Amino acid sequence: MEWNTLLRMPMTVLLVLAAVFALITLVQLVVLRRHLHNRHHLAASWRALLCVAFFALTLLLAGTGAALRGYRLLGEEAPVVDIDARILSPQRWALTLSWPDGSTRQVQLSGDAWRVEAMVLKWKLPALLAGVPPLYRLDRLSGRYDDAAQEAEAPRTVISFGEAGTFDLLTLSKQYPQWLPEVDTVYGSGAFLPLVDQGHYSVSLMRTGALVARPDEATERRIGQPLGG
Repeated sequence: MEWNTLLRMPMTVLLVLAAVFALITLVQLVVLRRHLHNRHHLAASWRALLCVAFFALTLLLAGTGAALRGYRLLGEEAPVVDIDARILSPQRWALTLSWPDGSTRQVQLSGDAWRVEAMVLKWKLPALLAGVPPLYRLDRLSGRYDDAAQEAEAPRTVISFGEAGTFDLLTLSKQYPQWLPEVDTVYGSGAFLPLVDQGHYSVSLMRTGALVARPDEATERRIGQPLGG
């Protein structure tokens, strides 16, 4: 199985496969116990090896499914999220976030602009030569004020896209780097654009790891007008 195919498999599929291999491991344990009871030592040795192999596959699939949660493949340019803005009051906005898979989220933001950030994981040369693609995870959305003094004093809005206490590759590479020796680097990338009422923005990520934010034509015209039109 190619890496691209493996990494495109939904986390649920990986966890279901892990459960299947866990069941096979239990079956092998039952057979192993029977061979030990009948003193079939050679057959028991083979069953023990099978148990270890199937248990290792169970751990690998379960760990991969949990660690890849929230990550997506990074192609030439991957769509990350679409943002629609509606003004509530001066420097207060309601945003609708739409992901490529069709899911949406409603948030409120303070500031004159929005900023989105992502974490990018890149592999060392051997893994790259094997065809393992870079990965990214959308990290946070925050408000940004045009005035630096206001940025320091005004209420800040930071919205995390991660879940507290969840386990992923980023956490693993930071806490146990020896477990992921093929990880070359993990770095952040961000982009921001001014907020305008009825604005629509698209965010994508280049293969280089750079986030790119683009307004649609109507939003770009409003941004170019005095005070955001």
